[in-house]
Amino acid sequence: MLSDIEIAKSCKMKDIGEIAAKLGLSEENIERYGKYKAKICAEHTKKQGKLILVTAINPTASGEGKTTVSIGLADGMARLGKKVCLALREPSLGPVFGIKGGAAGGGYAQVVPMEDINLHFTGDLHAITAANNLLCAMLDNHIFRGNELDIDTEKIYFRRCLDMNDRSLRNITIGQRNEGVEREEHFEITAASEIMAILCLATSLQDLQRRIGNIIVGENRRGEYVFARDLKAEGAMTALLKDAVKPNLVQTLEGTPAIVHGGPFANIAHGCNSILATYTALSLADWVVTEAGFGADLGAEKFLDTKCRVAGIQPDCVVVVATVKALKLHGGADKANLSEENLEALAKGMPNLYKHIENIKHVYKKPVVVAMNRFASDTPAEIEFVMRGVEKAGAKAVFTDVFLQGGEGGKELAEAVCEAAMQKSELHYSYDLNDSIEKKISDIVKNVYGGAGASFSEIAKEKIAEAEARGYGRLPVIIAKTQYSLSDDAKLLARPEGFTVHVRDIIVKGGAEFVVAIAGNIMLMPGLGKVPAAEHIGVDEKGEIFGLS
Repeated sequence: MLSDIEIAKSCKMKDIGEIAAKLGLSEENIERYGKYKAKICAEHTKKQGKLILVTAINPTASGEGKTTVSIGLADGMARLGKKVCLALREPSLGPVFGIKGGAAGGGYAQVVPMEDINLHFTGDLHAITAANNLLCAMLDNHIFRGNELDIDTEKIYFRRCLDMNDRSLRNITIGQRNEGVEREEHFEITAASEIMAILCLATSLQDLQRRIGNIIVGENRRGEYVFARDLKAEGAMTALLKDAVKPNLVQTLEGTPAIVHGGPFANIAHGCNSILATYTALSLADWVVTEAGFGADLGAEKFLDTKCRVAGIQPDCVVVVATVKALKLHGGADKANLSEENLEALAKGMPNLYKHIENIKHVYKKPVVVAMNRFASDTPAEIEFVMRGVEKAGAKAVFTDVFLQGGEGGKELAEAVCEAAMQKSELHYSYDLNDSIEKKISDIVKNVYGGAGASFSEIAKEKIAEAEARGYGRLPVIIAKTQYSLSDDAKLLARPEGFTVHVRDIIVKGGAEFVVAIAGNIMLMPGLGKVPAAEHIGVDEKGEIFGLS
């Protein structure tokens, strides 16, 4: 079979003006970045299409194909004659050159131009990186120039960022040899930057600037917060982001409009594309397919409990993506034998899927459809086992092969999703915003993860008390934990019970306007693997990129 990049290059893309016209946009409503990419500069209206959220079970290291299924689902809807638009996140260069690879889908379910989307695209991530690091530069310059704000250099919270995997930058010293004030610094990958989260939660350019001004950069020696607005940085930072805040329009291999914009981590942040992208898609199409990072316990929880609250939106149906291989892995199957029929392991792993179905149906009160990403190794017995199990759990499972068949392979899933989305439903949340931070965290653990509750380190308790005293107690909470388990222990697969999630630290994100609870070790600056994907990427004599996946 052809590689992803070979398939993408074999596609005859439509001019972006033609794609814009499918959404009712004229040339005056777009800013072109060449023939196949554009920024949408039209104001969104109050028209609301149907919103479909795609999430997944707790994934394996290779992922379950959530983005690929999202793209195939949208193409399937288009084949059914629906006016549909995708709303996806932008890839980060770190994973592209690292282990995971690109994030533009796969096989015959991709967004294109694939090389551009996976690499520099329209420069959004570079703008976010620049705005982030401008604030850091202004902070250190302020300290060097006399430190009028009396900033405590031992309590600086805002970090520099770079859109690349580079473990050497995790812990460094800056200001050496009298080039500024010497202190420790820690780089994050751009996807983990608070600026990325802010851009994706802002509802307008003005809201973006307000949030940037509210970033907590550190504390002064009296223990008071110092904000980005105290450094008079928010104006220049917003100027760097004035184009980045506009949603990007591209297309699928089959010419379905796709808005690709923003890409925050689903751990330290909320893992969803921008609110402005979702607003725009909902105002231009009758059906919108979007996704949330990692499994439903992370990305979908944050989409439903945080993004939906901020944006005032709710999905009409939630799709949970799974694979037979991943379910067998949750059931204890050996990694080397996942392609062999193993109904015993499948039975032991199915409770992970059941828990996610229960969450969507009974916690959030939304219709749910299970999309089984089909592999050639799936046996008829395994397929029948999953179908019957999901039906007993009160949902419908559709085995789909959009990787090999594109939109044609997504039609059955599209039919099931469209039918489910017509049911009347009202979004419920897993916690009450007015409750204490500790209770909100415990409610997520109990209601979404299925655990007994949460425990808190002394440091976490102190920071919670401080956050509530400073007026941040009514913000949404973001729990940062492993994506591989419903618990905070990556080794507890399937559906563990009776566990307690231990919160070791609390971070208040004043600009993003959420509180982060750190449960476990969270990697904010990944490193490259022994054989990074970058070793296989290059440019041929014709100037064509190869090796991207």
